[in-house]
Amino acid sequence: MTTTTLWVTVLVASLACYALKLAGHLIPRGWLASERVSRITTLVTVALLVSLVVVQGFADGRALTVDARVPALAVAALALALRAPFVLVVVLAAATAAGLRALGWG
Repeated sequence: MTTTTLWVTVLVASLACYALKLAGHLIPRGWLASERVSRITTLVTVALLVSLVVVQGFADGRALTVDARVPALAVAALALALRAPFVLVVVLAAATAAGLRALGWG
């Protein structure tokens, strides 16, 4: 990929993002106030978060992998289920991954 192609791609993507954000401001509030739209936006948010967690937790490039991130995610899920504060969830998950990596796994 040449430098020119890269910059054109970045500029086009930036303009598309700006247009999408602008379109969000132009939508009438009545359309967004319906219960159906509210449910859809909630489900889309959850789906995006889950997909990000799966990609970051189980992927290494284009391959699936099981390393120290998987038990760290399990510890984080358990801490969230027990209603731990979010900072504690992050610290527990990071400590789990770091401990397992220090022991040579993942």
